[in-house]
This record gives sequence, C-alpha cells and structure tokens, in this order.
Amino acid sequence: MRLELNWFAGWLACLLLASCPFSTLQAKESTEVIQMELDPIDKQRDRAVPLRIYLAERDAPQPVVLFSHGLGGSRENNRYLGEHWAKGGFVGVFMQHAGSDIEILKSGSLSQRFGKLKDSANAKNATDRYVDVSFVIDQLQHWNTQVGHPLFGKLDLNRIGMSGHSFGAVTTLGVAGRRFLTGHHYHEPRIDAFFAMSPSLAKGISAENAFGEIRYPVLCMTGTHDDSPIDPRTTPESRQEVFKAFPSGDKFQLVFDGGHHFTFGDTPRLRARNRDPDHHSAIQKISLAFWNAYLLEDVEAKKWLKSESLKSDGTLKSSDDWQWK
Repeated sequence: MRLELNWFAGWLACLLLASCPFSTLQAKESTEVIQMELDPIDKQRDRAVPLRIYLAERDAPQPVVLFSHGLGGSRENNRYLGEHWAKGGFVGVFMQHAGSDIEILKSGSLSQRFGKLKDSANAKNATDRYVDVSFVIDQLQHWNTQVGHPLFGKLDLNRIGMSGHSFGAVTTLGVAGRRFLTGHHYHEPRIDAFFAMSPSLAKGISAENAFGEIRYPVLCMTGTHDDSPIDPRTTPESRQEVFKAFPSGDKFQLVFDGGHHFTFGDTPRLRARNRDPDHHSAIQKISLAFWNAYLLEDVEAKKWLKSESLKSDGTLKSSDDWQWK
C-alpha cells in the first residue's frame, strides 16, 4: 500500500508540473543571497567602476546578468531584481558609472542638481558606460580564474545578459549593437541577451537605422505614462518606437497600463509612492523567464514568453500590453 501511495504522489506531482510547466522556472525565495561590493579600477582610463554583486552559493558556475543604473543612480539601485535573479540561478553584477551616478546629486540647490542631472546625459558619459561594460566583463573573467577570490570558479561567462533602466537602457542597447550617426558601434559580442527598461530613441538618426540591425534577443519594458524627467521630447509613445524598429526574432515588449518612469526602480523618492505594487513582481517573473529562455535555452520559458499565458495566469493585467515578434 505504501508503495502504491508513493507512486500516486509522484504521478500527481508530475501531472501538476505538466499542467503548469513554467512553475519550475521561478526563483526559490528561500534561497540565501550573498551580497558583495567590489571596486575595480580600469587603469587604462584611471576610472573606478564600483560593483555590487548578488549571488547564491551553488555547486556549478552560474550565468551572469549585468545591470546599468539610470541618471543619478548607483550600484545600490534595483536590489529587488538583483536578489530575485540570484535566487533564480544567475549572478547579478550591478555597475555604477562615474559622471552620471549619484555623486552628481550630492551638492547644490534642487535646480542646480536637476541641471547637472540633465547635463550628464551626454555622449561622453554614454561612451564611458559602454566601455565600463566591456571592462567589467574582462574583470569578471580575471576574478573567475583567480584562486582565492570570492568569485573564483563561480561564473559561467559563456552566458551573459545585460540590462538597465533609462540611461542604463541606453547603455544596454548601445552594447547590443545599436548604430550611431557617426557609424560607430559599441557592440559587446560576449553578451547574449538584453533587457531594457524605459528605452529611448536615438538622437539624430532614425529608429530603423539605429536599432534595425540588432539581431540578439531583446526584452523592452515601458509604461503608458513613461515620459522623461529631463527631456520633454521623450514620450511614452516614443519609447515604444524602439521595439517597432527591431528586426523580428526573439524581441519582446511589455507596456504596463499606468506604468511611469519610476515604476522600474526601487528608491523611496520622487514618484515611488505611486508605484503599482503588482508591477515589480511581474518585472521579476518575466525578466527571469527571459534569462532562462536566452541564457539557459529553456524551451518552456520561451514558449511561455511567446504566448498570451502572461495574462491568463495572472502575471499581467488584461489592460497591460504584451507583444513579441
């Protein structure tokens, strides 16, 4: 009788998993996440790139997801994503970019700080960020082979994702291979998939020319109220033009109904009090599925992303807009 009961319990568990295949891809909330801060210096540029790293101890090396903050941000931003991705089996590496980080907001009047924030959204800082990404990957490769380092042997650097919000989305799509008016590009070929929150159009070049050659998997998220705090030319509608310009093939876009520019952050300032409490959990679940699909080649995760299941299973609301091509 006990043998029969054990068999039945196993059969029932398999049946439940089969009826909800994506359940096996979720982060284990009970997993302990280790957080460490490192401050490597790019000697060629005499530039520090502070890092906050989230990881859970596992037996095998884990894929890496890089994160780039928005204007006035830091490596401390978006902890809710770093911890969630770590629980889901990825090492989160959150970068801080000098020249467009929180340091520019530490002095001056409110109007002066706003002016510095606006001025920091320039080509030099964008270029510095692109180079930061490649430097950080180089540094991770070094640490991964350095006996005695806390990251020794923990990183699977054949599977790397890149993500960011706002100016961090500019960074993300820059290293994804977007084109510039000058004809230059900063494509980082070691990165396999890209997640951009609040993406924006390129200046001086059409969306098709800027983004039309990006062949890698890309997930974009924005909102119906996702305007720009510093540039009135950036509207919720213009942010969605980025997705339209991508070539077809493993491209996704989520537009949160009522989502605004601060929907994607977790700092307790500005419009944080107006965040929809359901949005962060949706961002966590969908982004983790994206990493599973395109860093781990998980067939069930891809199938879920390319479906309407995100609405029928309660991940999204019926008024949210989910597209793929």
